[in-house]
Amino acid sequence: MSTSLYNPFKTFKFDNQTCFLTGKELSSVDEQIQVFPVWMMRAFDLEEKPFKMLDESLVTYKSLKLPCSVEAALVIEKMESEVERAFAIGFDAVSELPQITLFQWMSKILYGVVFNEIQTGIRQQTLTGEEMNFSQVLVQKFKNLHAMLQSLLQPMEFEGTNPFSIFISKVDNPAETFNYRDEINTLIFSLRMNDFGIVACLQDNATNNIYHEDVLKMVEGKTLHPVQFEEIAARYFYSVYLFNRLPEYTYLNTPKMIYVEPMPLADMSMKPIFDHWQIKVYGQVLENFWKPWGFILFEIIKDPDSPMSFITDHSGNFVPREAIELPLG
Repeated sequence: MSTSLYNPFKTFKFDNQTCFLTGKELSSVDEQIQVFPVWMMRAFDLEEKPFKMLDESLVTYKSLKLPCSVEAALVIEKMESEVERAFAIGFDAVSELPQITLFQWMSKILYGVVFNEIQTGIRQQTLTGEEMNFSQVLVQKFKNLHAMLQSLLQPMEFEGTNPFSIFISKVDNPAETFNYRDEINTLIFSLRMNDFGIVACLQDNATNNIYHEDVLKMVEGKTLHPVQFEEIAARYFYSVYLFNRLPEYTYLNTPKMIYVEPMPLADMSMKPIFDHWQIKVYGQVLENFWKPWGFILFEIIKDPDSPMSFITDHSGNFVPREAIELPLG
């Protein structure tokens, strides 16, 4: 089998007659899949719940779909079944999943949201007659995400470092927890359910895991209180915003394998890879993540040199979840 990658961004082809992943023409408009896995929507009663698009319009979770060939749909279904089984079991099974499988699962959802956002933008452009203004930086990010998602169908090897950071932790979640967030501009994703939580930066060449190395070592092997997990998630969501590089990759197509190699992140300016961490901005992010517990920005950054934390105490020691006298959320 010969290898070649499909690039819908070359001609901006985002119609419903073309498979989103392979570029093959579809024989029927019924050839489509859900962006959010059916099992997840049913388990947490999401199908009719509102999902806010970038233009502030509301759609339902189940209305978000992708045109998809039968061949690609079968492969995606197999991958999603593997993830569903692990998620139903919990943290131990999720930890044993190949990281590339988690990356593919999250990328399919995030790219699915992107695809629907682009379709909405194209429809609005047609109605208004105005030219669609699409950031070339975002095009580059989405193009790479889509190329790597094709590892579902084509043999692909990531050389050197993985193009993503994934953090998985055991979390003392209340029953029926389902807490999902994404940010498509920075390609970050977090999910808290069952007895675990996941944060993934889908295109950072593992740099966010390095950036948060100290806290990751501190919580390794620990079960976290939900407020602790949300604090770590807030740190990732803010740091991926501060990440000031646009990763680039070389794709080497050979008859049997596509080799993906990240280009060095260092540039000629010698500027740090992350912009300066600002306590007030971080506090605003954290306030949003801590909404279930009602903490406000003033409380969080009352001491700017030592913002509120449930991960470490004032001496810098880890706070065990049993010592946290807060509801689970």
